[in-house]
Amino acid sequence: MTELSPVEIVNELDKYIIGQHNAKRAMAIALRNRYRRSQLADEMKMEVTPKNIIMVGPTGVGKTEIARRLARLVKAPFVKVEATKFTEVGYVGRDVDSMVRDLVEAAIRLVKETKTDAVKEEAARRANERLAKALAPSRRVKKARGPLETLMGAPAPEEEMEPDDELKTKRSAILEQLKRGTLENMMVEVEVEESQGSKELMPGSGMELNIGDIMGGILPKKMKRRRLPVKEARHLLEQEEAMNLIDMDEVEAEALSLAENHGIIFIDEIDKIAGRSASQGPDVSREGVQRDILPLVEGSTITTKYGPVKTDYMLFIAAGAFHTAKVSDLIPELQGRFPIKVELSNLTEEDFVLILSQPENALIKQYSALLEVDNIHLTFNEGALKAVAHYAYVANETQENLGARRLHTIMERMLEDISFNANGAHPMIDVQIDEAYVREHLKHAVEEKDMTKYII
Repeated sequence: MTELSPVEIVNELDKYIIGQHNAKRAMAIALRNRYRRSQLADEMKMEVTPKNIIMVGPTGVGKTEIARRLARLVKAPFVKVEATKFTEVGYVGRDVDSMVRDLVEAAIRLVKETKTDAVKEEAARRANERLAKALAPSRRVKKARGPLETLMGAPAPEEEMEPDDELKTKRSAILEQLKRGTLENMMVEVEVEESQGSKELMPGSGMELNIGDIMGGILPKKMKRRRLPVKEARHLLEQEEAMNLIDMDEVEAEALSLAENHGIIFIDEIDKIAGRSASQGPDVSREGVQRDILPLVEGSTITTKYGPVKTDYMLFIAAGAFHTAKVSDLIPELQGRFPIKVELSNLTEEDFVLILSQPENALIKQYSALLEVDNIHLTFNEGALKAVAHYAYVANETQENLGARRLHTIMERMLEDISFNANGAHPMIDVQIDEAYVREHLKHAVEEKDMTKYII
């Protein structure tokens, strides 16, 4: 886990998210407390549980982005779920335990990526050797079929003859060419392992059935031959060799520990399941979903296909706009499991100006990069940024408040003509967007309050 101080965590979040300093502080402290807990003695560590957070604020102000960036920052397994997915389980909903299983899958991917990077060079070396053998194959002879092959109706196995000196020299020359990358477009036929899909025993149970696992590896691996360019074949072979070099039992054990101690589950739209128990009609399942989520947040053991997982030390972050409901409308037991409440503020015109230009992934940078592909060099002056921010703010005030997402609507509307006419068949063209251009393309749309057709 990355050992960042709370101040460093906030500084990193500031690169991508404008404002919301209180929310960033609370998240940074919660994250640092996880590192502090990992340094405690085992007896004390068992007593320290995460302080879960509930974020309250309108849509588009950065709730989800803060949580997602936080998980990327520390390379922690992270899943985002919508609370409304769990309404009316068995009809259109899902079992709440599925969020924990999804988290374990995310942890498996993280650990697998780390292990794959560690054996990357060895996997590449083995892949090149297999490619050299495929490009200069030795003679094969058929062996007698064994009783299992006869029973299963499999074709007779083949055995490669020992290569002679001439073939070894040829393969060595090919290997050098492969390392230099001079054979990338040459077609080659390679034999790769065919993936054996697993079948879920019961929908939502997380328990899967794999015939190969049941037979304990008795059945031979199913292989298939594919004809591909060397570049694509190398990628497939590197993946296969990396998996052969990785101990999956070790991966699963590390992933379970990572999910249990550092996993982050983000429950969005939690306000949609907040309601009084006396509600009738389609809302009757709201309190039931809260009671289903409660054991996970309190701490319980969930069965997954990789083994049992405890949720006691996972960090749960809930978020919602709470326009029609209040946090106090959640059942008291669930409220008590989210001791830290953070309120996110509405975005101002000044915030919109900063969002357009300051973050690492700012919208202005994105649109400039996109249109550069079609030989349009797009630049925005300060007046243009202020005008875009003004129209976004006005649209949010007079219509539905979409937060920063409104900027996507405004930018698409403003650059519609340029995006439509650009085709890359012309030399590089410099296009300067100024305040007059923005007003010309947006004044009617915003003044007439007709932005709804650009909102999905």
